[in-house]
Amino acid sequence: MQDAAVKPEGLRERKRRQTLQRISEVGLELFVAKGYEATTLDEIAAAAGISRRTFFYYFESKEDILHASVGGYANELKVLVIESACTGGAPLDIVRDALLKLVAPDREAQMIMTARLVQQSASLRARNHGRLQQFEQAVLEGLCELWPKNRERWRLVAMISMGALRLASDTWIAQDGKRPLAKYVQEMFKKLKTEI
Repeated sequence: MQDAAVKPEGLRERKRRQTLQRISEVGLELFVAKGYEATTLDEIAAAAGISRRTFFYYFESKEDILHASVGGYANELKVLVIESACTGGAPLDIVRDALLKLVAPDREAQMIMTARLVQQSASLRARNHGRLQQFEQAVLEGLCELWPKNRERWRLVAMISMGALRLASDTWIAQDGKRPLAKYVQEMFKKLKTEI
């Protein structure tokens, strides 16, 4: 864990982050309105108020817009695993608590919108498998940072946790997000603990 003070964000970094966020938000809105396949890079760039060339400074393709948010979630998950350890508990409980923070209700609209877009495109579905691997790696890194020994054990915890998350997410999407995703996550982890 870091003892050094966090350096404040500079103007350049803030503008870059804001532009990246604007492109992502506009891209998602267009994907929902027109469909993923029908949305062009030029439309995304125009709606975001940037040039096509500037788009490629931030993203390699329109597919990367969807996956940028996932990468951000994975980075955040590692931090949440470390933070959740402060409350104590078994590693599986720590991961569950971190996931519950990650799937907070204020994010559900974007998460279900992204999940629906992924379901509509074969190429996005194929690439979606990597998302769970990113999450699994984030959990593993967080647990290893907390407890450097027993890497194999933490990998198993990460893999099991992602299985529970996947079942929770699949059920949530199949039921069209009728209940909060956090409820499904809690239920799957409860079932998991019952089975092991």
